[in-house]
Amino acid sequence: MNIKLAEKIELDSIQMRDVYAGCIVGMIEHGEPVMVLDADLMRPLGILPYKDKYPENIIDCGIAEANMIGVACGLSAEGFVPFTHSFAAFASRRVMDQVFMSGAYARQNVKMVGSDPGVCAALNGGTHMAFEDVAMMRAVPEMTIIEPTDAVMLEDLLPKIAHSRGMVYLRLCRTETERIYAPGSDFEIGRAAVLREGNDLTIIASGREVPEAVRAAGLLSARGISARVLDMFTVKPLDAGAVERAAVGTGAIVTAENHNIIGGLGSAVAELTSELCPVPVERVGVRDSFGVVGKTEYLMRRFALTAEDIVNSAMRVLERKRTEDSGRDKE
Repeated sequence: MNIKLAEKIELDSIQMRDVYAGCIVGMIEHGEPVMVLDADLMRPLGILPYKDKYPENIIDCGIAEANMIGVACGLSAEGFVPFTHSFAAFASRRVMDQVFMSGAYARQNVKMVGSDPGVCAALNGGTHMAFEDVAMMRAVPEMTIIEPTDAVMLEDLLPKIAHSRGMVYLRLCRTETERIYAPGSDFEIGRAAVLREGNDLTIIASGREVPEAVRAAGLLSARGISARVLDMFTVKPLDAGAVERAAVGTGAIVTAENHNIIGGLGSAVAELTSELCPVPVERVGVRDSFGVVGKTEYLMRRFALTAEDIVNSAMRVLERKRTEDSGRDKE
């Protein structure tokens, strides 16, 4: 893995769906056995303009997500590499039996895209706002879960996902994201990217929360606090080595995710540290709530997902760390 950071964090001019569509169509044009299946959402993901050009590779399955996964598993059994898509709420809730039995249990090779996760659903509201999709997919044996941070990462990872073997859930923002990485960065599935070194605590973030984590580290630095920042874009398999090094090296961890704190990245990190190196952990994320209608900026504040919320959690975890250190000194 060889990452290069962008000179500054700013909203990218490239939409994630354009990168996705371009990469997928590029693989089709190069003769790779890629099939694209969609649940009546080709336009939102940027695939619709290519449907007539590649009718044998691009299939609209209609609003029948479970059936779409069944079709994808059949295509996989015949040697194709199917990419399926629906909004994350429907790409997870409506398909679990097919994902588990026809896909994972049968050792098929389906790449599932769930778009607009969490607060990215914005004005589509609570019915379309998936705060539980990672938790559901984490429970499926041998599932790989990836949440690309920006367009640079997505462009690098898509061919690697296509050439990997097994079930993959790709949690994807469709529109613009804030750019973290410079072009030419190379990522490895299953390994966290270290965005900033630090000694006092570690912030482990994914997806929409990565730019917030970097900003939070800057705010903490102004207070004289040194925060390590990890981009945990692969939620499963979790980079256990990076988490253990963070626990040992900094003694305190804050996780940040655009997801329920139950069953997601925070749960995965807390489960791991409790076994390998117990340290104080604070989790920034949605706290057992349903989604609501609102613009993303409002939802970030509503669900306490901002850089300032990460800073507040960092101060709490540092206080817990000091208390535990003081207790050990008295023993």
